[in-house]
Amino acid sequence: MRNLVIMPTEKRTLNLGEYAEEATIIEETATPKRVNHFIEANTQEATLQHLKNDCITPVFAKDNELTVNHAAFIETVWEAANSYYNGETIETPDIRVSHVIKGRIPEAIHKPANQLLESDKTIYYERAAFSIDIPTIYETVEGNKLNLSIVGVRAYNQMNLYSKKVPELFRLAIGFKNQVCCNMCIFTDGYKDDLRVSNTSELYRSALELFNNYNPAKHLYLMQQLGNTSMSEHQFAQILGKMRLYQCLPNGYQKRLPRMLLTDTQINSVAKAYINDENFGSFGNDLNMWKFYNLLTGANKSSYIDSFLDRSLNATEMAVGINAALHGDEHYKWFID
Repeated sequence: MRNLVIMPTEKRTLNLGEYAEEATIIEETATPKRVNHFIEANTQEATLQHLKNDCITPVFAKDNELTVNHAAFIETVWEAANSYYNGETIETPDIRVSHVIKGRIPEAIHKPANQLLESDKTIYYERAAFSIDIPTIYETVEGNKLNLSIVGVRAYNQMNLYSKKVPELFRLAIGFKNQVCCNMCIFTDGYKDDLRVSNTSELYRSALELFNNYNPAKHLYLMQQLGNTSMSEHQFAQILGKMRLYQCLPNGYQKRLPRMLLTDTQINSVAKAYINDENFGSFGNDLNMWKFYNLLTGANKSSYIDSFLDRSLNATEMAVGINAALHGDEHYKWFID
């Protein structure tokens, strides 16, 4: 069963049941100007037309079979979203790419690099990520508007293109994007981290299956609960110290603890944002867990594309787990002791 209930009038509501307060869905014609992106790192913005018209498609070297290229991936998920969420406003994908792979056409093989024309060059991007917003499905958590959003990641470096064609790896998620900062909020049942398909038909079916299995009400309930708990500055500093210590633990000791994927640089970003961030900083005051969660997801925007969604999910795990630990749960207790 789908979690959405479409009402016969222009005003529609999410059926959030027992998990969250009723979310009102209203058609909006004005789209706010974006001031940042859902991922930054070393990425650059790209258009679907650029990926379709200016980029070559990599092949599997042993049998010269085509891969599902980035443009086909994005278009397929976009079509699935338009089908499943028929009647909602589906925005055009926000696309970010990185790690350009350069080549040249046969006629330009002997040209010096500084004499190459644009028509002599070929390119494709090793990694691509996209976000598709559905602004008519939203909720407000702690004063922040969250839109439903679909995010996909593709990284050729995680496949062996020197082999024969095999099912290809994709990552696909559905969750909510905080419109204050474009931070992605990913939940376990809204994420497929090892989606392997051979063609766009299989990809389309897998996307519909993910949308159907995702429970937005449960996700929203978890996020709303974060705002009900706060930690002191001392507890926050303790958690940061344990997160830094985690990276240096012996493997055997580390495996007994819940996973923590943020890097030292990102943990430093969390500390700086606690002091300076105008939306989620709380320097000198108690920090509620919703703000802590957004400090984590904000730091994750510096991740490379191929690790972005894994760390997005891990930010949710960390926030929910530490929130539970503050109420006596043992699983994440190590981080607050």
